[in-house]
Parts: sequence; structure tokens; C-alpha cells
Amino acid sequence: MPPSGELAIGMQKRRCSQLLVGILALSCLFMIRVQTEISNECLSANAKSCEDCIQADSQCGWCKQENFTGPGELTSARCNFVENLLHRCPQKYIESPHGQTVIAPARPLTADRRERPKPEDITQIAPQKLTLTLRSGEPQGFDLHFRRAEDYPIDLYYLMDLSYSMVDDLHHVKKLGTELQQRMKDITSDFQMGFGSFVDKTTMPFISMTPKMVQNPCANNLNGQLCTSPFGYKNVLSLTANGTEFNQLVGKQQISGNMDSPEGGFDAMMQAAVCGDKIGWRNNTRLLVFSTDAGFHFAGDGKLGGIVLPNDGHCHLSSDGMYSASNHLDYPSVAQLVQKLGENNIQPIFAVTEEFHSVYKELSRLIPKSAVGMLSANSSNVIQLIINAYNALSSEVILENSRLPAGVHFHYTAFCKHGHVHTGDKGHSCSDIQIGDEVRFQIEAITSGCPNGGKDAVVEIRSLGFQEHVTVKLQFICQCKCQADGQPNSDECHHGNGTLECGACRCNPGRVGRLCECDKNEVSSEDVEASCKKDNTSSVVCSGKGDCICGECFCHKRDNPLEVIWGNLCECNNLTCDHANGRICGGNGVCNCSHCICFANFSGSDCSCPSSTATCVGRGEEMCSGRGRCKCGKCVCSESKYQGPTCEHCPTCPDACEEHRDCAECRAFGTGPQKESCSTCEFNVTKVEQIERQESTCKVKDENYCWFYFNYTYEGRIPQVFVQSKRECPEEPNILAIIAGVVAGIVFIGLALLLIWKLLMILHDRREFAKFEKDRLNAKWDTQDNPIYRSPINSFKNPTFGSKATHL
Repeated sequence: MPPSGELAIGMQKRRCSQLLVGILALSCLFMIRVQTEISNECLSANAKSCEDCIQADSQCGWCKQENFTGPGELTSARCNFVENLLHRCPQKYIESPHGQTVIAPARPLTADRRERPKPEDITQIAPQKLTLTLRSGEPQGFDLHFRRAEDYPIDLYYLMDLSYSMVDDLHHVKKLGTELQQRMKDITSDFQMGFGSFVDKTTMPFISMTPKMVQNPCANNLNGQLCTSPFGYKNVLSLTANGTEFNQLVGKQQISGNMDSPEGGFDAMMQAAVCGDKIGWRNNTRLLVFSTDAGFHFAGDGKLGGIVLPNDGHCHLSSDGMYSASNHLDYPSVAQLVQKLGENNIQPIFAVTEEFHSVYKELSRLIPKSAVGMLSANSSNVIQLIINAYNALSSEVILENSRLPAGVHFHYTAFCKHGHVHTGDKGHSCSDIQIGDEVRFQIEAITSGCPNGGKDAVVEIRSLGFQEHVTVKLQFICQCKCQADGQPNSDECHHGNGTLECGACRCNPGRVGRLCECDKNEVSSEDVEASCKKDNTSSVVCSGKGDCICGECFCHKRDNPLEVIWGNLCECNNLTCDHANGRICGGNGVCNCSHCICFANFSGSDCSCPSSTATCVGRGEEMCSGRGRCKCGKCVCSESKYQGPTCEHCPTCPDACEEHRDCAECRAFGTGPQKESCSTCEFNVTKVEQIERQESTCKVKDENYCWFYFNYTYEGRIPQVFVQSKRECPEEPNILAIIAGVVAGIVFIGLALLLIWKLLMILHDRREFAKFEKDRLNAKWDTQDNPIYRSPINSFKNPTFGSKATHL
């Protein structure tokens, strides 16, 4: 083929390729355009004003140019995505305000205690103040930093049950003041403590009302102990730094008594929480130690004693520290108690006996930042219990915000130690925070509509257990700037029937239409209603969710202001989005025209799919422990034998307890198969007095047939192992007792056999004798000779006797 022919073919192929690329590009642009029009929330909102437009979507803009709309074009055409408006409307005529975050100058976080600031100058959280300007659907975020300071002041109020069953415990608590103060010096140099006591309501059936028992509720005890009269709650000692004074006043306390098992501790906790001035709480860490060996009365129990008024949550302490409304107000409910403890930033520590440990454990789950410790029979371990509980509480940071205006949502993301990231409900907290550690929280605010009537609002964010807080001022963009220049009763609005505002008419009451040309009461024909239907075949007007007036759909208003219906045909709402976890958009997004607009870090039709893979990181910082893949924040294990949130469990695999047992034994006790090569173990162990029994707790028998317990967790590749310091060994056999028992057993068995044999023989003889007697009585004898009887007498007669003799 001639070269010119080859060149022509090559050019033809190149033109075909270019044409194909052009067709594909136009197809893509067409599809993008179609998709944009389909999902255009700005047009769907059917906005009649700039105010309605900017609340439809964060990307919507309003063209305020007066001649923007043409004949037959609706006013809502002024509302569109800004990039779409720019094709017809100059930039200077487009209204699309945006929110912003303004952070006020902040105090720096306290670095260490060497700076020696005053307690009120210690800064653990920053920033302290900021302003968020929010537009509907447009998120605004900021970072909040927390650093745990050294030597933070502590107030501790000891609230003790003084019913008779606590008589042994009171003896140890009387010496608590100076001992606890000495131990707390290792934690803080600024420590105050107080004391309060409680029994129960002083009315039947909670106490005996006989004069003798009211005077001395222990009168019936055999030991004749003298007890003080029952009382509800008494503030014995307000918070003080004087440990000696604590010992002196507590040493004067006497035990009391009541009739039923549950105590009136909830009354005491409520008063200790709300009577801040009389208790002496300061603006620092507040601990309330609740010591008892019994359960608790709660709301409704007061009716047993004729007390029907609900607890009002107010302070009722008299001048002598007594709870004056004990017999007038019912016990508080758990919800009331949780609310007041939270409002006053008080962290309860429940020091209870083993019998009621599980009860208060369940109660603690309802109270944020609370702890439960097991009290010994006589409270001898109470100091160590308090210190352990404080360390556990102070090492956890939990952020909580005050009530948000309806329509405003805060989304938290926590960036904790070791690169751990938590979102959703877990995004409020970080654990294992030691002194000097700093963590970061990312907070995103988003609003729907115009909350709080457009008025500014203030929200406080604080860390539970600490008095510091962040003040967030919320400002809402509910109107456009051009609305301030509106012309009331403008001639442009059909002879003054409306206000010319932002290039469009806002009709006066009773008028409708693009130029306010219609009267609501005069328009209701079928021709007008045709424009309010989806098509000619449809008989439904305004999607059944609105009224057609002057050819326009006016959507119905819902009773709930947060539930909105909109659109040219009222086809959109914020109610029918997909649900997840029982919440619209899974609580991780905003419903807009039946579609979820997800917050950052979430996706999916119901926003239930987190984009973060932090929750899938398992053992050794591996994704799904190297045994699966992360999908929507959850591990999908590669094989069915792997189980658990991060595929960490494998019931059919070699047991992790067996894997760690030898090293745990040699590290903790210096025994076991690996005691000679213990240095080769890659992990150290921490010995603790008592292991909290969990599903994964290992129970292993050593070479001496003793049981020991250990737990293991992973922080990276190397496990952290916690071993219970005391092993459970079987008691050695008592040889003498065993021998004596065997001999005694043989003798006993022999005697028992002899007795049984003797008893059987006696029974046999009795049976035979009875049979003999029966036969004897039944016998009948005749008097005749025995046919075989022979007389022992024989007679012989001499034949010659008596005859004459013959003489020869």
C-alpha cells in the first residue's frame, strides 16, 4: 500500500478515537447534569424567600437580582446551587452566607506543677471560649485539648451508713481522717475531707415508733448496747483540711438502727450533692464516698410511710446539719440522683460489702464517672479502696455538653493515646490518661433549619469530674443580609400586596402567588390545581401533604417543628430516611428530602458506616488481628473459626491462656517449667491483689496443684499480663485424721454388721417360736396306745408251777 494510503488510514483512526472520547465526555457531563438536577435539594425546597433557600442546603444560594425570573417561572427558581446560579446571575447578586468558627484567646494548658499556679489557675482544657456561626447543613468544627495536671485539688466527702450492722466499720472510720490525709499527700497537696451519716426516714415502717425503740433502737439487742435515736441524714463535718478534727468529730458518732434492710442513702446523697455551700464543695475534683452494707430505698418507697410528695431536688439542711424534709419528701429516683450529681460534677465512689456489690455495680453503670469498690467486713480496706477508685476515675476523660437547642447536633471524635481513635458514642471519652498526658477531641457542630428561633445560644462542654469547661456561643444564620433592605408594600408586588425583599415578593397575609396577585380565599379551581399534581394521570394534589393555592403547593406544617415537608409538590421531608440503630440516619447525619446527608467520617444510605478503621484494630495493632477485613467499622473475619469484634477470639485455636501461662507463672512466682529461662519471656507481669473475673480470665493449675488467675490485654504487640498475687492451693491432707477415720469406719461397719446379724437372728427366732406356738394350739390328741409301743414288762409262767411233783 502506498505511504499516503497508510497516512490516511492513521488519520481516520485518530479522528474516530477523538470522536469516541468526545462522545464519552458529553455522556458523562450529561449524566452528571441529570444527577445534579435529580438530587438538587435547592430546587426541591420550593423556597419562596432567601431565608428559606439558605436553610434548604449549605450549598444553596439565592439570586436577588430583580429581573432574574422570567414569565411563568416560579420564585423558587432563584434558589439553586451557587455554581448553577452563576450561569444566569452575577456573583454580586448571589446571597449564600457561610458559617465560621472564632476561637477566643485561650490560657495555655498547665505544663507541670513546678509552675506552682493557684488551684483556680490550673488549666487542663483548651480553648476556654469560642463562637460558632452555623448555617443549616453546614458543619463547623474545632479541636479541644485536654492535659491532666499534676497536684489537682481534691474534695472528699465520706457518707456513711450508721445503721446497727455497720458497728464494726465505724471503729475503723473513726481513725480515717489523718491516715487518709497522709496517703492522699502522694496525690495532691490540696486535700479536704468531710463526713456525713444517714440511717433512714424516722417513721413506720422504716423504724419502730415505740418510745423505747425511738430512744434506743438497739434496746432489744442481747449485748445491751446504747444507740442514738434514728435520723434521716446529718452533715457532721463540712469539708476541711484538718484531719485531726475529722477524727475527733467522727469519733463522737454513735451507731443507730432501723427496721428494714434498705437504707435511706439516696436522701443523703441528694442533700450532699445540692447543698454545696453547706458541704463546702470547691471548684475542683469532688468525690463522694458512699459506704454501706445494705441496699437503698428509691422513689415510691416513701409511700409505705405515707410520704407522697416527690423529692424536689433542693437543699433542706437545717442549721444543725439535719435533713429537715426527711419525713415530708419521698426518696429521690435514680434519674434525679444522676442529674444532680452530674450538675454538681460529683463523682460517687460506692464502698459496699460483697453481698451488695452487684447491686451497686448496676447502679454505677447508670451514673457517669462513678466507681464501685468491695468493702471488707469491718471497712479496714477503705483507704486503699478510695485511692484505687480515684485513680480509676481520674484516668478517664469523658466530655459532656449541656443541653443543645433543638436541631443542633454535636459529633465527637476522640484521638486518644497510642493512636486510638473513637467515634460515635465512644468519641466522648479517652481512658488510661496519666498525669501529663494530653489527648485531643475533634467536635463538629451541625444544625438543621433555624434552631432556637434564630436567637443565640450558649453551650458548655466539660470533662466529668473536673470543674473547668468550654463555653461555646452558637449563632445561627437564619436570614440573608438583603432582607434588611426590604421595601414594604412595594408596587412591584401587585399594588403593594407584599414586601419586595431580595428581588422577590414576600406576600402579605392572605395573598399568594409570585407577585402576590392571588387571594387565598378566591382560588380553588381544577385548572389551578393541575400545576399542583405530579402529572395528568394523578389525582393527588401536592403529594397529599399540602394545599394547592393559586397554583402553588403550600405544604402542611407538622406538630413537631423539627419535622419539615417541602418541595414544589411537597414531595420532600426529613422523616423518611433510612434508619440505623433505631435513629434516623443512624444519628450520624441529617435527613434531607428522604436522603441522608452524613457527617464527616460516615457514609452509607443510613450513615451507619464509619469510614474510620480504628474500631477494627486488634491485637498487635493489626487490622482485624490479621484475620479479616474492616467493613463499615466492623471486622468481617476471613474464617468462621475466628470470632470477636476484631476477630481476636479463636475457640478452636491453641488457648492464649496456655500460651502465656508458663511466663506468667515464672514472672509472678518464680516457679513453673520456664523458671530457669524466665528472662526469655517478652512481657512483664503486674501482680494485683484481686483479679476482676472476666470471660477471658485465665485459671491455671501449677506444678503444686495450686490455681492462679491472670488477665491479659494487648497494647501493641506485647501483652500486658495482670496476675492475682495469691494462689488458691488445696489444703494438705491430715494423715492422722484419715487413719483415725478409716479405723473408726472399719469398727463402725463391723459393729453395724454384728448388730444387723443379731437383729436378723432375733427376728428369725421370733418367727419360728410363733410358728411353734401356733401348731401347738391347733393340735388335737386321742388317748390310745401307740401301735408300735412295747411294754417294758414281760411275764413268764413256769408250766410246772403249782402241780404235784413227780418222785423218782
